[in-house]
Amino acid sequence: MTTQSREQTDIDRIAEDHLDATVALSPLEATYLGVPGRDAEIDDLSLDGLRAQREQCASTLAALEGAQPVDETDRVTVAALRERLGLEVELLDLVLEGRTPVEFNVLTAAPLAVRDVFDLMPKDTEEHWATVAARLRAVPTALEQFVSVLRWSAERGQVPPVRQVRGVAGQCRDQAGDEASSFDALVREAADQPEAVRSDLDAAVTDAKAAFGELAAYLTDELEPQAPESDACGPELYRLRSRSFLGAEIDLEETYRWGQEELARITTMMEEAADAVRPGAGVEEAVAILDADPRYALEGTEALREWMQVKADEAVAELGGTQFDVPEPVRRIECMIAPSQTGGIYYTGPSEDFSRPGRMWWSVPKGVTRFSTWRELTTVYHEGVPGHHLQIAQTVYRSELLNRWRRLASWTSGHGEGWALYAEWLMADLGHMDDPGNRMGLLGGQSLRAARVVLDIGVHCGFEAPAEVGGGEWTYDKAWRFLTAHAHENEESLRFELDRYLGWPGQAPSYKIGERLWLELREECRRREGEDFDLKAFHRRALDLGGVGLDTLRASVLGEL
Repeated sequence: MTTQSREQTDIDRIAEDHLDATVALSPLEATYLGVPGRDAEIDDLSLDGLRAQREQCASTLAALEGAQPVDETDRVTVAALRERLGLEVELLDLVLEGRTPVEFNVLTAAPLAVRDVFDLMPKDTEEHWATVAARLRAVPTALEQFVSVLRWSAERGQVPPVRQVRGVAGQCRDQAGDEASSFDALVREAADQPEAVRSDLDAAVTDAKAAFGELAAYLTDELEPQAPESDACGPELYRLRSRSFLGAEIDLEETYRWGQEELARITTMMEEAADAVRPGAGVEEAVAILDADPRYALEGTEALREWMQVKADEAVAELGGTQFDVPEPVRRIECMIAPSQTGGIYYTGPSEDFSRPGRMWWSVPKGVTRFSTWRELTTVYHEGVPGHHLQIAQTVYRSELLNRWRRLASWTSGHGEGWALYAEWLMADLGHMDDPGNRMGLLGGQSLRAARVVLDIGVHCGFEAPAEVGGGEWTYDKAWRFLTAHAHENEESLRFELDRYLGWPGQAPSYKIGERLWLELREECRRREGEDFDLKAFHRRALDLGGVGLDTLRASVLGEL
């Protein structure tokens, strides 16, 4: 393990000043990153808040102009800051100039971030619960600010697609209701607190739920009638959003063709895996066989959580010291069931001092109580070790190598999600997915990720749909038929997945495209180094850079920065 320490440089100070300013502007981001001190607050979600974010990015970019890198670490920091912040300025300018709506989709709309942040807050003491209640009391103002931005954009003809408006409105209604609200879960979680604490919390929850109800009504009654039916963002905006998720520019037409070829390759592998489940079985038959097999069955969310924890801990124990150097604090990961019930699976990193560990979250859809482990083992590796937990938590740990911005806040989806898909295949290469069911689960996940490269690029850029769905222009029905032909999750989860792709252009393909670029980088290093190539050393060298854009990753690893 690398242990050398660096003296702080001017560029380190610029990066860390930017991090401090970022968390000052975004208490939600501070909580997400595990930076204490702002947990009672919520971001300014108004136009003024967006302007402040934009000016902070521009200020840091200006400061970099006069700074001189002293070593390779500084050169990577400069490249990463310029790439990430430059894109953030471009995207914010589109909103602030009235050329696009504020980001609004069923997974990342600001109200949903407000909802989810409470999952990450400490709740061990009366003081913690007082902080939770204080943040809850800030919810109504934050949602009013967000509505003011939506109204301002709508006045300029910029309204999110109707499918996203309806989807977010539905989630807001859930939060306002009595059955699915994660705010009511907070009240239940505080059941052992003193009466005064519970009374304060209950009043704050009531106001927060009412605010979500008012937001749902605004979205349905006022915004939805103005919302366009079309989901597509168009190729020009798509290129920008693709760069923002990859940290690299790609040829969209070539990638669209590659996605179809990759999907065909994976489909052939799934047919071979189905035959291993039962000779002569097709994919659908094999899936049904595996779902009915009691060896893979779990009943109830607690059984799911316990199984996740066991498998995550096993991966840490088996890989630490052999394939990867896993620092002691990184060996701890917590598996959690999220209160939100949207169907998503995600990872949240540890706090800087590791008092809050890295966590793998499963947001189980309403009514789902039966789970098949053959589908999910590959996800444990994706979210845990050697996937996100190894990648993100070990970066947080490396205070002797990286400044705080690089360790805590430098993230690019193509880098992070691409690595996590790469990690799934790595576990297969190491023999952990030889069981026919688990291999089918791995390939099923890969099929979904390849299908959404095709679907996402095709829909948003207006490319011709594949022949299997009739060619011609993409429609929602064609997208649904294409997705369900290549994915085998339940309908509720896939409907949510499709809505996510349609409302968050460029993000879903970043997984598979990122994996492609990681694999290309590994093979280029293998070609250049010949017999001296060492896979463990390659992983260490690449992961030590933290979550930089993929162009920055490639240039640094190949010594071309």
